[in-house]
Amino acid sequence: MRRTRSLKAPLLAGSGPLARVPPVAAFALVIAVFTAGVLVRGWLGAGLLGLLAAGVLVLLAATWRVLSPAHRLGRVLVLGVLVAVIVSVL
Repeated sequence: MRRTRSLKAPLLAGSGPLARVPPVAAFALVIAVFTAGVLVRGWLGAGLLGLLAAGVLVLLAATWRVLSPAHRLGRVLVLGVLVAVIVSVL
């Protein structure tokens, strides 16, 4: 029998300020900022995407010790793709 994870359970245990943010709300905000950055283009779009990249970098640094090597690689790849998108909207 396969166990499913609760959608309300935290992805990583913690009690920081993001622990109370619903994952769906965080996902919706990221999608909205990413979409706005891609559609706006230019320096403003790159700035919005840069804000996302900075957030990914901060979260990656904060969770680095508890992530497995495969999860680390995945997050670094996401950061790399985001940087490539930033360069492409300029």
